[in-house]
Amino acid sequence: MTANEEAELFGEDFNTTNSIDVPELLIDQVIGQEHAVEVVKKAASQRRHVMMVGTPGTGKSMLAKAMAELLPKEELEDIMAYPNIEDSNNPKIRQVPAGKGREIVLAHKMESRKKAQSRNMMMMFLVFGIVMYSFYVGQLLWGIIAAIMILMLTRQFMPKEELMIPKLIVSNYQKDQAPYIDATGTHAGALLGDVRHDPFQSGGLETPAHDRVESGDIHKSHKGVLFIDEMNTLKIESQQSLLTALQEREYAITGQSERSSGALVKTEPVPCDFIMVAAGNLDAMEKLHPALRSRIKGYGYEVFMRDSMEDTIENRKSVVRFVAQEVARDGHIPQFDKSAVNEIIREARRRAGRKGHLTLKFRDLGGLVRVAGDIAHAENVEVTTARHVLAAKKIARSIEQQLADSYLERRKDYQLFTKIGAAVGRVNGLAVMGGDSGIVLPIMAEVTPTQSAGEGHVIATGMLKDIAKEAVQNVSAVIKNVTGENVINHDIHIQFVGTYEGVEGDSASISIATAVISAMEKIPIDQTVAMTGSLSVRGDVLPIGGATYKIEAAAQAGIKKVIIPKSNKDDVLIEENYKDMVEIIPVTTIAEVIEHSLVGEDKAGIIEKLRKLTEMNAIEMPESEPVTGSDNV
Repeated sequence: MTANEEAELFGEDFNTTNSIDVPELLIDQVIGQEHAVEVVKKAASQRRHVMMVGTPGTGKSMLAKAMAELLPKEELEDIMAYPNIEDSNNPKIRQVPAGKGREIVLAHKMESRKKAQSRNMMMMFLVFGIVMYSFYVGQLLWGIIAAIMILMLTRQFMPKEELMIPKLIVSNYQKDQAPYIDATGTHAGALLGDVRHDPFQSGGLETPAHDRVESGDIHKSHKGVLFIDEMNTLKIESQQSLLTALQEREYAITGQSERSSGALVKTEPVPCDFIMVAAGNLDAMEKLHPALRSRIKGYGYEVFMRDSMEDTIENRKSVVRFVAQEVARDGHIPQFDKSAVNEIIREARRRAGRKGHLTLKFRDLGGLVRVAGDIAHAENVEVTTARHVLAAKKIARSIEQQLADSYLERRKDYQLFTKIGAAVGRVNGLAVMGGDSGIVLPIMAEVTPTQSAGEGHVIATGMLKDIAKEAVQNVSAVIKNVTGENVINHDIHIQFVGTYEGVEGDSASISIATAVISAMEKIPIDQTVAMTGSLSVRGDVLPIGGATYKIEAAAQAGIKKVIIPKSNKDDVLIEENYKDMVEIIPVTTIAEVIEHSLVGEDKAGIIEKLRKLTEMNAIEMPESEPVTGSDNV
């Protein structure tokens, strides 16, 4: 690569990531989420709540931590629990400046220790005097018994100074910034506070109620940030309590278990003036308490996190900085050179799944950086190179990728799909698994006469889900126009082979149409071809997600040609070792699909009909964006 090419790729010149400046503040390290950064800065200055919704790994927790850095430190407070003389089950709560709570507790302990030492000294002299007097009068045994009785009564009835020592339930001693508490996945006690059970509730052995009080995450985040990811996993009761804490900015601590003695204890309201940053995927909104969401929306911001950014020189520079940040944050892996960073940028393009974009799922990309660094570290080299990144891609495969490889091997062994010759009603479809791995999806079709006229059915098997079922129904419109026959006079059987986990999405539409047309017209399909694409009722081939992973799966399976929607052509960024193994055929209509997949002279009539159909219905198709993961197995 020449110097000009490097400058065009990276936007700046560097030898290793060691020369890249890494910002000190977390908010300045966030990449590609400019809108979210602006919102977080405003929310921190005005103490507003924030709801972040988006794909995992796009920087939600990082933004929440960054918000804690932006909050002023001078407002921090310690919270203490004091015994209540009038009602022992209602401990008193006090607020003091940060760091003072520890001083108060130490002072009380020192005072208690002095009083206990004075009392013990006095009791020692008293016992010694009794024993000496009994010895003098010749009643030593009775003297010893009397001394023991006095010691026992003193232990039972004398006041215990240590019981009056306050408990520091929230400490901000020597804190450099506002607290950041991650309460993701916590149960009610850890989130809202709890009171420990006391097995010894009488006889002078009991623990005072205020000493059993344990603060929750809502109290520990007082004057700071409370971050909760996957909000929908919180029980509805916990969401209601959280709503109360947000509204009142204080929440009393009580025992969470009805069978515990802690259930009898309820403190005075404990301050919990925190900023809540709630996060989750789109499905998290469904189980979120409506009033809680309304509170966040009415007194804060809602932000949708982007999962990709445009592939520009400026954004490539941001990816370079991301690699430098990950190396600095890890602290154990070697610096990356230009070739290694180039491979990371290339992988960012692949994972974006969109033409002209770079992925913003930096958590997963950071995993690749660390694995590559581990490989370089194991070799005792000073710099991580492209060779290490390429090796990391093979090692750091997701479970879905490993499972997809296992599926391919199993299907080869049992001949669930074929890659040679031609067959009627049998097509090699393609699907994605888990969003980052592809598999070959064999689809078979058979057309039979109905037992009763006008009662034909389309019967699809293979654990199809809603979108996949609708895609099967849409294909029937194209079939009717192609064959000139009404499908209600036939039973059309469609089988998705080996889909034990189910099928969702519409990317198998052109595969289904091809298989059915082949079965109805008895024209064989070339088995060296695999295909993927959505299909409109007018015969247009529409974009799909995961094109790169599907093509790589086909190449790995030994298939020679792959048909994809033309609008996905620029999305494809397959690995170098697959480029010479497979031919990619972009298409725009079902007529082109049939032309490249069916074999024999009989297909000419079908192609002509399909071309007339698509020309007659031709409209200007808008540039549409494929939905990643909409075609899953």
